[in-house]
Amino acid sequence: MDSQKQTHTWQYWLFFLAGLEIITISINFFYAPINVAAGGSTGISILIDAVWGINRSISVFVVNGLMLILAAVFLGKQTLKKVALGSLLVPVLMAITPSFKLTSNNMLAVIYGGVLMGIGVTMLYRINASSGGTTIPPLIIKKYFYVDPAISLMVIDMSVIVLNIFVDGTEAFLLAAFSQVITTITMRYTETGFDKKYQVRIMSNTKLDKIRQMLQQDYDGLTVYNVVGGYSDQDKQQLVIIVDTNEYGQLVAKAREIDSEAFIVTENIAKVHGGKWQI
Repeated sequence: MDSQKQTHTWQYWLFFLAGLEIITISINFFYAPINVAAGGSTGISILIDAVWGINRSISVFVVNGLMLILAAVFLGKQTLKKVALGSLLVPVLMAITPSFKLTSNNMLAVIYGGVLMGIGVTMLYRINASSGGTTIPPLIIKKYFYVDPAISLMVIDMSVIVLNIFVDGTEAFLLAAFSQVITTITMRYTETGFDKKYQVRIMSNTKLDKIRQMLQQDYDGLTVYNVVGGYSDQDKQQLVIIVDTNEYGQLVAKAREIDSEAFIVTENIAKVHGGKWQI
């Protein structure tokens, strides 16, 4: 039991540090060299560096330190423990990680920076960790004013993004706003995966048995539900099956070949576990 716990601990810390370092790389290699602040305490540090020339890691350390004080006062020890390490490690990683411009194309920079930021943040979410910083005020607002933290965080990030206009012009603002879109999309797909599935529901008044035989023969994971018709008030059966995207068109064609009047409803599925999908 102890050895298993130790293995899990190593995996946790490795994942945690990797997530923080990926966030740091997105800042040091892509956002900071072109003076684009895409939100958060790291974005604030980029703006401060551009205006006053203060080292970014120092600015992040100060901002995150102030946020930790707020967490200690308003959120208690448990939340403070959760965000403290990430808040303190980010400026350290920013200080020891080299910072230079990898591309002269600003659009490419924010695309790569946004993707890396999304991957890093999602990695931390996966292990219920946080990089701290400006994620703390939304938790305080939620506690006392019952506002969704996602909304509060969006307002804070957008405020930082708007400040780009006054520091480096409209183009920097547009690039920062675009990077937020890239980060959001990346987080969505990193969390749920790119290998989407379809859940197909099939009903037939006359040839359901034949469709069921076809599905049992050609596909895996068929489920049969007993349902009641909304208009007829009669007991019926509904076939439900999950297939890969490349199998979907062929499945529908086969079902409609058996019964052209079959009622087929398709839903997008983000993730499937178990059965032939073991991951």
